[in-house]
Amino acid sequence: MVSAAAQREIESLEIEDALQLTKDIKNYLEQSPFPLGKTRIKRLTGFDPPLYHLRSGDFRAYYRIVSHDVVILAITHKKDSEKYLRKFK
Repeated sequence: MVSAAAQREIESLEIEDALQLTKDIKNYLEQSPFPLGKTRIKRLTGFDPPLYHLRSGDFRAYYRIVSHDVVILAITHKKDSEKYLRKFK
């Protein structure tokens, strides 16, 4: 499930970036949304409930697991990640 805000962020990306991001979301989050070994998925520390991010090129997809469903909260450029994470702390 993608939040309305995350959907707007995806739609605002360049077409190549949006396609890569949606492909990575499908490939990684539909199969196993949890980090296993060396992966593009990372569980972020200091968040309750847990917050994860998926790296896709220069972008990050932030998500949570809610009742066994992946809920994508936001998409940010990697340079804006710290600013976004401060909102949650």
